[in-house]
Amino acid sequence: MLEAALHMDINHNDYLVREGQKVDLDRFPALESPRYSSKSEYREKLEAQVRKLSDIQEAHYADNRYAVLLIFQAMDAAGKDSMIRHVMSGINPQGCQVFSFKHPSPEELDHDFLWRSNCSLPERGRIGIFNRSYYEEVLIVRVHPEILRHQRIPEAHLRNGDVWKERYRSINDLERHLYRNGTRILKFFLHLSKEEQRRRFLERIDKPEKNWKFSKADIDERKYWDDYMNAYEHCLEATSTAHAPWYVIPADDRKNARLLVSSIILDMFSSLDVRFPETGEERKRELQECRRLLEGED
Repeated sequence: MLEAALHMDINHNDYLVREGQKVDLDRFPALESPRYSSKSEYREKLEAQVRKLSDIQEAHYADNRYAVLLIFQAMDAAGKDSMIRHVMSGINPQGCQVFSFKHPSPEELDHDFLWRSNCSLPERGRIGIFNRSYYEEVLIVRVHPEILRHQRIPEAHLRNGDVWKERYRSINDLERHLYRNGTRILKFFLHLSKEEQRRRFLERIDKPEKNWKFSKADIDERKYWDDYMNAYEHCLEATSTAHAPWYVIPADDRKNARLLVSSIILDMFSSLDVRFPETGEERKRELQECRRLLEGED
């Protein structure tokens, strides 16, 4: 009953960026009314979602037809790490892989911008989680275009046309290719307000156990807030498609955001009809023979 109630009061289309939609992030709330009345109700709802997700993942792993890729993008302090930790807490580590993408290494710079993420794509039967992703190449690189100079791209390609449109096209082509070959992709932008980021930065300064999460560079990047919002708007409207949709998740309330994301992931899995392989007659006979041998050991 609880799981059904959780799904009833969430319309996922409210958070979906539709293909071709013009995106204005000012029209997407960073905070909305909570879908829980107390901490205990939040825990109960999330635990129910996590248990169901764990059960589905076991069938997904055994079914071995689809791969699932979850992408999380956000400004600093939006809660990507805690989102992954809480929502995926019940998943068998054997069926889940998490990758965080930071500054490219020299080896990665010697390849195209999609190469390093391609090396980390999930296999069939597994969930791959990208904490940041190839989308950094049209977000942080767009805000700081000087980074392009370090990527050794031939000058002719930078001069001809719009490098961002070309990168959007490369990303869309990749995601279409993955979809055609059985990978299902969900992309989440955790939409944090500037004021909430300020509050969380202050918390990281005030709490010694969180000092390691904060650096002066975070303040420097905060100065580019409007540029980042512009880059996200262009990115979301250019790369949200029916086969690889973006969802804009209000992230000022971490608990609410986790309930939304877990619900969207569960709905995606329900559309796949993953199931345990059926046991045929020959296999049943083989199992009964194994039973006979094991019982014979007594």
